[in-house]
Amino acid sequence: MHNEELKALFDQQAAGYDKQWAGMAPIRDGLYFMLGSLFADLPATARILCVGAGTGAEIAHLAERFPGWHFTAVDPSGAMLDVCRQRAEQGGFLSRCRFHKGYLETLPSGPGYDGATCFLVSQFQLDPDARTAFFHEIGLRLKPRGILANADLASDTGSPAYEALLRSWMTLMSSAGVKPEMLGKARAAYARDVAILPPVQVAGLIEAAGFEAPVQFYQAGLMHGWSCERKE
Repeated sequence: MHNEELKALFDQQAAGYDKQWAGMAPIRDGLYFMLGSLFADLPATARILCVGAGTGAEIAHLAERFPGWHFTAVDPSGAMLDVCRQRAEQGGFLSRCRFHKGYLETLPSGPGYDGATCFLVSQFQLDPDARTAFFHEIGLRLKPRGILANADLASDTGSPAYEALLRSWMTLMSSAGVKPEMLGKARAAYARDVAILPPVQVAGLIEAAGFEAPVQFYQAGLMHGWSCERKE
């Protein structure tokens, strides 16, 4: 699926996105719970870059925990950013947010960020070199030793373990209330539009982009999370 097709898909889903995936919230919340501890030593006035911010769930979580932080939400979907902006306004942290509609490479340069989040975004880069280049773009916008928290679906798709995890993941989504037609679309997308790679390979792509060796800090089913620092 090309970038513009992905953008159109997320534009269509934006209004009901959070409700559609509400049943999967425990997995998301576990990731955010760990995220707070990873970022705990950042400055009281840290600047955080949120790549593929979507509806702004991680921004809301961090904004509540760290009231002095400022956020830049980057997303090509204007509809998603509209929901993100509404969430920030309702949560009382709109003044601490900046919104950029577009892809990361179109974000104007400025002072380096202390940290960055990138959740379920890089997996749509099917070419490994393009995926490394994407992580490199994030690194360019971080301060030296700035922290990246990244999460993607990951597994060795050629192993029996993947089939077991995929069945479990689909069952989990079904029990969480995801509609059957969405389950079918998700399974097809995993085979065609999502680069599900072994976790060690994803970590290697991040490291090749100019980061210290990533540390896996989270796993729930197919979702894996890594943290790492930008090299000096």
